[in-house]
Amino acid sequence: MMQYVADGLIQGSMIGLGAIGLTLVYSILRFANFTHGDLIGWGAYLTLTFVGVFALAAGATDHRFGPLSFGWPLVAALVVSALLTGAIALLLDRALFRSLRRHGAAITMVIASFGASLALRNLIVFLYGPRPDYYSRDIQIAIPLAGVRITPDQIFVLGLAAVLVLALHLLLTRTTLGRSMRATSENPALARVTGIDVAAVVRWTWLIGGGLAAVSGTFFGLTVQIRPQMGFDLLLPLFAAAILGGIGSVYGAILGGLIIGLAESLSVPLIGAEYRQAVSFLMLLAILLVRPNGLFGDKA
Repeated sequence: MMQYVADGLIQGSMIGLGAIGLTLVYSILRFANFTHGDLIGWGAYLTLTFVGVFALAAGATDHRFGPLSFGWPLVAALVVSALLTGAIALLLDRALFRSLRRHGAAITMVIASFGASLALRNLIVFLYGPRPDYYSRDIQIAIPLAGVRITPDQIFVLGLAAVLVLALHLLLTRTTLGRSMRATSENPALARVTGIDVAAVVRWTWLIGGGLAAVSGTFFGLTVQIRPQMGFDLLLPLFAAAILGGIGSVYGAILGGLIIGLAESLSVPLIGAEYRQAVSFLMLLAILLVRPNGLFGDKA
């Protein structure tokens, strides 16, 4: 049983990171962004591209960090991927969503984001092909740790996810940008009157959300595999985590991701892997019957 708990925590940490970007966009811009799943896919594939570039530049030397399946080329590629994925998200806003915010309704933005997600997904297939890929084809041997078996890459994923959550908490609570983001999410009009540059807050929201999407996609690529459909497959768990935690709540998205990951993992020995997402959504419905606004949502 502890093995399923560990697997659920790993899965949940990746879902939670992805859901943070989703809920950040909703809290600031007030629309459900369907492109976020495919930004996760783009982040994973951009990391794959630059891993190859940096590995080629470094030569044939083994750059792996100890027992991990990767070395500095993947770390450098992840940084570049996060920046580029944030830039893609910002470009989407400038080319599509910014105009719709001024002249269209919220439902128009949702439909537009759904169309943009299809375009992003098919562009991945066009550029990289439909077959799954991997950052490394080396087989990692799981090591026993506190009664469970876990690979070094999975330990890295859990550790870095915790560091990123702490960094985001400090950003939101200790910096001027974080306070501006929280004020804008509460009342954009009042934030603008008090002198906050709302346009800059929107830009940073897209950049941070896109960067976290790239990290989440890279983590999935490290622990599972990279597929063009990965973003679409993750989209429903991402929304479930964001809604479960309370849409618009960053901390709720993290907790919601962990709950969804644990629910999916613990259901496998009972009903099989093919129905694992159904269990997480049943849990979502059960919690929403008690707290309709989610665990950290505002009371109705």
